Amino acid sequence: MSSFTPYRRAGQNGFSQVLRAEWATFRSVRGRVLTMAASVLVTVSIGLLIAGGARSTCVTWKGDGPCPAPLVGPDGTAVTDRYYFVHQPLKGNGSITARVSDMTGQMRLPDAVPGVRNVKKGVVPWAKAGLLVRQSLTRGTPYAAVMITGGHGVRMQHDFTHDVAGGPVRGPRWLRLTRSGDTLTGYESGDGELWTEVGTTELTGLPETVEIGLFATSPGVLWDMAKAFAQATATFDQIRLRGANGSWRHDDVGVSLGPDGRTPHHPGGVVESGDKLLVTGGGDIGPATVDGGLRADLLLTGGAVGLILVLGAAATFFRTGLPAEPHQARLLAAKAVVAGAFAFVAGLVTSGVVVPVGLAMLRAHQNPIQPITLGTELRVIVGYAALTAVAAVLALGLAALVKRVIVAIGLAIALVVVPYLLASAGLVPWLLMITPAAGFAITQSIPTFAHVDVDQSLIGGYYPLPPWAGLIVTCGYAALSLGAAMAVHRRRTSRQVRA
Repeated sequence: MSSFTPYRRAGQNGFSQVLRAEWATFRSVRGRVLTMAASVLVTVSIGLLIAGGARSTCVTWKGDGPCPAPLVGPDGTAVTDRYYFVHQPLKGNGSITARVSDMTGQMRLPDAVPGVRNVKKGVVPWAKAGLLVRQSLTRGTPYAAVMITGGHGVRMQHDFTHDVAGGPVRGPRWLRLTRSGDTLTGYESGDGELWTEVGTTELTGLPETVEIGLFATSPGVLWDMAKAFAQATATFDQIRLRGANGSWRHDDVGVSLGPDGRTPHHPGGVVESGDKLLVTGGGDIGPATVDGGLRADLLLTGGAVGLILVLGAAATFFRTGLPAEPHQARLLAAKAVVAGAFAFVAGLVTSGVVVPVGLAMLRAHQNPIQPITLGTELRVIVGYAALTAVAAVLALGLAALVKRVIVAIGLAIALVVVPYLLASAGLVPWLLMITPAAGFAITQSIPTFAHVDVDQSLIGGYYPLPPWAGLIVTCGYAALSLGAAMAVHRRRTSRQVRA
């Protein structure tokens, strides 16, 4: 009984004294502190090795060389802006109406015979064809478009990152896009008579003369964590213009050049047949989630390994003892605060070093970097620290609940680290929605856009939950484990008192 006296007195004198006592206890075990320091060293080392070894090169008609900086859209996001455009200048207000009677395409699939290109007919889900108004042909400039897609129905999109769903596409679909000042509105119709608004947007600062017309494009088909060639062809007819009556101009916007520096690589085109226009294009108009450069969150790839050490240190903190007496819930809370605080500092040092230093190294080696704002960089840094702290509290709660440190460490690793590693390999990514590993979403440096198909792995930049939602899931698990441990100890104390 005498060995529990300091805890009992501390509990009676207030939580602050308990907290100070537990803080001193945590620091008194050198191995525990060194384990926390080792977690910092491991994660930083892996991140800087990734940054130091990254060398992005691009093949152009001039030969191999550094990749160009990513194309940036109106809001600073890295974007892709490549499509075939049949257009006219529109001065002032006006509109364009057309029926998309058909959309076909072709795509390259994995080679059935090694070395023999396997190109088949078909369209990818986000192949696009429709009506477009944009500020100019300069890539990355503001635009608005209403379109049909290969597998997602009618959409209204603008400025690359914004997307509004319309109705399904069953057979031919009429589209209309109107301009009134800076306001662009998209409509759809099944018969050309009854119209439904799909969406509207304001493109502030739109010049008096814009380009208006028809477009087609198709992102690549995904396989082997990369995009292979794909192209879409749309048939437009019953085309009507209001406010523009010039001749059609044809531009393959953003097309890359072949080895000779003159021949377009996978060019688009247009074929006029009576009142019909068959427009073919490849590329995309949207966020460049993969092609836009290396991401800041990749520098924290070693965080899973570092967290194993943090989970171990936090779980062993329970070994210092939790006496069976009325103030044990307070003592467990104090341990959680101390373990979380030490883990937060370790996580903050880790991310505060590896993210800015790693980004500087990537830039020094002329790698293209996904644009990142100061606010997002700070969220990644502080968010990783918060994830580390919450994971430590979860491990402590599990140790207090199961009363076996080794079992608790194993459970914590299975809940936090293993799902992360599986998701990194593109396996069962839905685990990042229902396990404590969801908290890794707080480190994502670019959003997951619903209107862009990406490889569903963390390496590909796919997080099923938004940043803060993912961290909340992890917090919920930590609170549940700690609360359950307190409840179990409270019942045990009550039984001992009655005995």
